[in-house]
Amino acid sequence: MEWVVKRSDAWINSVLLAAFTVCAAFLHVPPVGAADKKDVQDMFHTSDRCVACHNMLKDSKGNDISIGLDWSASIMANSARDPYWQGSLRRETLDHPEVSDDIQDECSTCHMPMQHLMDRAAGRKTAVFARLPLSNEHLHNAAAKDGVSCSVCHQIESDHLGSKASFNGNVTVASLEDLRNRPEYGPFLVDAGHKQVMQSSTAGFVPTQAAHMRDAGLCGSCHTLYTVARGAGGKDVGQLAEQMPYLEWLHSDYKDRQTCQDCHMPPVSGAVPVTALYGPPREGMHLHVFVGGNFLMERIFEEHASELAVEAQPRELQDAVKRAEEFMRRESARVTLSRLTKTDDGVAFDVTVDNLTGHKLPTAYPSRRAWLHVTVRDAGGNLVFESGALRPDGSIEGNDNDADAKKFEPHYTEITRPDEVEIFEPILKGPQGEVTTGLLTAVGYLKDNRILPSGFDKATAVPDIAVAGRAAQDPNFTGGSARVRYSVKAAGAGPFQITAELWYQPVGYRWAHNLAAYKAAEPERFVRYYEEQSANSALVVASAQGSLNE
Repeated sequence: MEWVVKRSDAWINSVLLAAFTVCAAFLHVPPVGAADKKDVQDMFHTSDRCVACHNMLKDSKGNDISIGLDWSASIMANSARDPYWQGSLRRETLDHPEVSDDIQDECSTCHMPMQHLMDRAAGRKTAVFARLPLSNEHLHNAAAKDGVSCSVCHQIESDHLGSKASFNGNVTVASLEDLRNRPEYGPFLVDAGHKQVMQSSTAGFVPTQAAHMRDAGLCGSCHTLYTVARGAGGKDVGQLAEQMPYLEWLHSDYKDRQTCQDCHMPPVSGAVPVTALYGPPREGMHLHVFVGGNFLMERIFEEHASELAVEAQPRELQDAVKRAEEFMRRESARVTLSRLTKTDDGVAFDVTVDNLTGHKLPTAYPSRRAWLHVTVRDAGGNLVFESGALRPDGSIEGNDNDADAKKFEPHYTEITRPDEVEIFEPILKGPQGEVTTGLLTAVGYLKDNRILPSGFDKATAVPDIAVAGRAAQDPNFTGGSARVRYSVKAAGAGPFQITAELWYQPVGYRWAHNLAAYKAAEPERFVRYYEEQSANSALVVASAQGSLNE
């Protein structure tokens, strides 16, 4: 006999609640309704309190879409463990020791957000180095180590999102007045039963539907970053628009097409549950992979997981590396060749790079660069011209900045020699007009020819996202693309084979090796990591080939 039981939502909820009451008692979870305690340590929970219900998720094809597993290998989860951030932070405190406490506190805002927000609520600054290394297992380090964790993003209020008031991670989270009824925002409406389950299991977090979780301004709060330049004695001598992907996006036509979440949290196809605990299927879930362009850091996390206290599983770390590399190859750029012409002593042709992203390419942290590697071969396959070759140490052949920290490669409208390289990058300017990689020394840009997104009008861009240097006057450097002419000598017989590759590097050679002068554990460690990875520190994200007959 086949028994069929019709179960109402109320029945399911009662079973769930009963089961969780037992679990909560076993785990000594404080009951909802207990006397509120205004303790900043209760403002957030680390991710281990979330993954029990938000792992073990599958899509309709059986693919694992577990929120906790995806997040654990991301840059977001490991923001505090990031060895480049730690090394760069130490460099800044050594450059500006008078304001070391302020620098650590400012930089913890987005890299150690839970710890920072708790410290801020308690009226103190966050001392980053007092918590390093994060590999120690002291309880006081749990919030610091968990990076940009679940209950940070999901507790951010809608107040001022998308406005300057929210930039630099200056977000508003729920007050300390009622820690047993604290909203944890998400895009979906949650039934009463599941609300009670989550409130009980987390000692007070209440899942609450909120549209602003899909708002690009949510991401823009930490991904719009201004830094204060410091002079003698730590004096404020200017400001740098350090990372502006959100404002770049607002000035592009992507603002009407795609949000940050659409690209960096890819949507799941079909209706799927977002909780393993009898979750109803929902349309519109997004993966929590937070995929981006920093494949180099993902490799370092994989190679040095133990030393960096990375808690993600090896498979997730390997998948994160592959995902970042594939994302850059698929989503970042397109390269084309045109106007191929034979000249008296060689060949001439145009190389055009189309930006497929919704912000500058590359964007955000100014260590990132992209460049053109162009080769010409004769009929016998002999190399007769090359510009932009990557060396094994991670430097670019012909790049003035890699050879000399005081110089940099200009933007080109036409390239005629092998030692000229078209590099799409920001070059920071110090107070005396000098080249620098010190974020808290820089007051502006000597060069910013990162490729603009579609719809970006460089003539009307505000100064914080403006093009700097020769590219500002280049008529072939426009919203959506950049075109450069190559007129080069090429001996030998044709047909000539021309290859143009766009390479991308998350941490440029100069940005890594400028840390070598700082004799402290964190900078020295990152330089060692970089040298291990230098030959694989960049990848080809787009390419084109052409043939030119005589």
